[in-house]
Amino acid sequence: MNVSVDMRIEQTPGEQGGGAWMRIGESLHREFNARARALSLMVQGRTVYETMEAFWPAARDDDSLPDFLREYGEIWTSMPKVLVTRTRTSAGHNTQVIRSPDATGALADLRARTDGDIGVGGATLATALLRAGLLDEVMLFTHPVILGSGRPLFDAHDEPLQLDLLEQARFDEGVTLHRYAVRNPAA
Repeated sequence: MNVSVDMRIEQTPGEQGGGAWMRIGESLHREFNARARALSLMVQGRTVYETMEAFWPAARDDDSLPDFLREYGEIWTSMPKVLVTRTRTSAGHNTQVIRSPDATGALADLRARTDGDIGVGGATLATALLRAGLLDEVMLFTHPVILGSGRPLFDAHDEPLQLDLLEQARFDEGVTLHRYAVRNPAA
């Protein structure tokens, strides 16, 4: 997830991952591409999915865009995905829809059947999976800005959750990557 130093994912409602405060240059986007390409599956909440769906399918064939953006468009549209939603009944671009009243249970089953890494997109979904002990790792791309208000990455959590640093890196414009293992996930 892209976050500010104060762990916000958007300053104002509706930014949908595209706030002017983010510093996503070519080297960072190429990192996104490499990590997405290595996934076995993407699981996304409705808001993230609809944001991605609105741009990336057309981007893959848009010659006016840089090659690294077209590349991500191809990765996103062809990657197997799961959309977790209460409102949608269908989705394109190699996407399965989960509308189960027990989405975390359905995702736990999916996790058990999937070899390789599963990427999760969406703050509400990530919080639910963290609470259920279904997140093994947290990967944050921290942009050098303090927003002071807006949507936090995680909703309130009942108790502290210990993490162990697995990886860190620095990208252009001061963006940093921190990848953590979640200690003792319940599942």
